[in-house]
Amino acid sequence: MSEKLKKLEKFTGVEGPVLTIVMDGVGIAADGEGNAVKKAVTPNLDRLMKDYPMVTLKAHGTAVGLPSDEDMGNSEVGHNALGSGQVFAQGAKLVTSSIESGKMFASDAWRQIADNAKNATLHFIGLFSDGNVHSHIDHLKAMLAQAKTEGISRVRIHILLDGRDVGETSALDYVLPFEEYLASLRDASFDVMIASGGGRMQITMDRYGADWSMVDRGWKTHVLGEGRMFASAAEAIETYRAETGVIDQDLPAFVIGVDGKPVGTIEDGDSVVFYNFRGDRALEISTAFEAGPDFDKFDRVRVPSVVYAGMLEYDGDLHIPSRYLVNPPEITGTMGEYLAETGVSQLAISETQKYGHVTYFWNGNRSGKFSDALETYIEVPSDVVPFEQRPWMKCAEITDKLIEMLRSGEYKSIRVNFPNGDMVGHTGSLAATICSMEALDLQIGRILPVIDEVKGVAIFCADHGNADEMYEVDKKTGAPKKGENGFKAKTSHTLNPVPMIIYDNFYADKYSVKADNGQFGLSNVAATNVNLLGYEAPSFWDESVIEVK
Repeated sequence: MSEKLKKLEKFTGVEGPVLTIVMDGVGIAADGEGNAVKKAVTPNLDRLMKDYPMVTLKAHGTAVGLPSDEDMGNSEVGHNALGSGQVFAQGAKLVTSSIESGKMFASDAWRQIADNAKNATLHFIGLFSDGNVHSHIDHLKAMLAQAKTEGISRVRIHILLDGRDVGETSALDYVLPFEEYLASLRDASFDVMIASGGGRMQITMDRYGADWSMVDRGWKTHVLGEGRMFASAAEAIETYRAETGVIDQDLPAFVIGVDGKPVGTIEDGDSVVFYNFRGDRALEISTAFEAGPDFDKFDRVRVPSVVYAGMLEYDGDLHIPSRYLVNPPEITGTMGEYLAETGVSQLAISETQKYGHVTYFWNGNRSGKFSDALETYIEVPSDVVPFEQRPWMKCAEITDKLIEMLRSGEYKSIRVNFPNGDMVGHTGSLAATICSMEALDLQIGRILPVIDEVKGVAIFCADHGNADEMYEVDKKTGAPKKGENGFKAKTSHTLNPVPMIIYDNFYADKYSVKADNGQFGLSNVAATNVNLLGYEAPSFWDESVIEVK
């Protein structure tokens, strides 16, 4: 357990609560055709940026523990950094290191997977791209090469098409070279092929229990081999594109068949690896494979007895899955733990889509509370509809509950996530994302006077960019790329910095905001937060952006 925080000598802290308001996916970028943040009418956010102290935070790459500064940040590593005040080596980096060192293939989990598959089929399921947010195709290739080296004779791959962390219609850019790679591995003793697939927002990769029917569809596709059959993944993608016009993440499920039979159903005795390293969209499918007969989320029809492993342990408290190839980062000394030890009451609130981010990820990939007496978690159920159809999502309902809790006077530290900029930004719809930003701004306008009413302070920030860059940008010219029907939509996160604004109408004379020289990242928010509460930050946290006078 952590020690208690020490009180500051010169500042007793804010009288009311300190709020951290995460405007998910709201980055800072130059005005442009695809900048939904700038195009939206947001008088409240504009006023915050103009009239209150603001610094920019790095929210991608090495600043959040990812391998390089070419790697986009994501909500999970972002909330890890926000909640812990530290930067830990994250999923992609851990997996790459484990593969390069050989530790993965020497692990007990891999040995169990590989040894079991010597007389059965080894299946790989995961997000099929090099987006490096949930997975990386190079990790899959390394495991395939190792499987062949170890004498495994039959391998099937179930691909979840991306179009979200990479270009929206880039699936064939991955499938066609991969088929060539498989052909180079394939020989008389190594039978390897793609067996099924579909868009990541259609099958398998649901999160937070928002829509278990996605997992149901994935189970039928990967395990049972049920669904529309094609001769190849490329044929499925081309056919569905022509018929539906949707982007990769929304392509329907498909099964690869020969002579009318699926080539890769999952059977008793097989081995299965879910190769995503990020946990949120891996938990439900892992649960479906490992749960007993009391599983009630959907009818699995047939539950094969398999040796199952995840790339990492996706939930360290619930131990899901029970077997994993790479140890996850051990995130300790988080803000939530320190505040609980110090006796500070805490509130975390969001809607379903980001509820786990202000709880599980904020607490260092830890389920549950540090103190039942001091912590309250509130989940507002998300709508199960395409986000572009209701771009306001649940921001009004979140605000309703937040205002109620502010006026209760029960909480000193509050964290809230508004998912709009990220979840709607991922749809690629500029119009919907502009609407989502305007809806968020209306709620900011409701929150600010209540913060003043309770003599509180708010830190407005984000976990990464998204809504700030809704069109693919030509790196040479800086102009939006053209597609068949106008500009080419960008559905992924961005490499842009995010804002950190301190809304304070009472205590600003007690501290100064340090000069913004581009040195701050998301991990600097925690120390700032506890300083405003009147405490020193632990020495191993990254520095606060304020200096108490």
